[in-house]
Amino acid sequence: MFYTTDTNEHGMRHDPFKAIVAPRPIGWIGTKGSDGSRNLSPYSFFNIVSDHPKIVMFSSSGRKHSLKNAEETGEFTASLVSRPLVDKMNASSAPVDYGVDEFALSGLTHKMGSLVDAPFVEEAYAALECRVTQILQPQTLDGGEAESFMVFGQVVAIHISEAIISDGRIDMERARPVARMGYMDYCDGGADVFQLRRPGA
Repeated sequence: MFYTTDTNEHGMRHDPFKAIVAPRPIGWIGTKGSDGSRNLSPYSFFNIVSDHPKIVMFSSSGRKHSLKNAEETGEFTASLVSRPLVDKMNASSAPVDYGVDEFALSGLTHKMGSLVDAPFVEEAYAALECRVTQILQPQTLDGGEAESFMVFGQVVAIHISEAIISDGRIDMERARPVARMGYMDYCDGGADVFQLRRPGA
């Protein structure tokens, strides 16, 4: 099969693009509005973009609540979605009105950051506290703008539960991070953990 993306004529029942770029880690983004409301939403367009300094990014398709809050306050958190929390993560993705507290909606406990004024999931095995460094709207080949907004945040603090630490490192089989595949498919990142060493020159 071959097709060009200007026509997107793949002939399949569903667009396969996001199934090719998979698995995608989920950033469970916690923010606090300037009005004091709490927001929690999962984003599968999320990843690390820098290690020195530590910077992560989540991308909002359209102007969603997490983007609004991050713009207004300059802060957000990213909690780890593990397999035991996947149903609550899914509940927090409901398209509710601005100001509805998804922590309460999904039966989760919010905990405020130590350095940022944004909530994270207390039940999560790990969480990142971030301060916004920039927000970009990607450009397209024709000089237009994509319908997405990339929010970059420098990680200023990290929370890790002792429950997933073993022998001086995070045990991924215990952490069981959940990732988004294509369509409605997800995977358990702790189910088949193996190691590879990079070759020398």
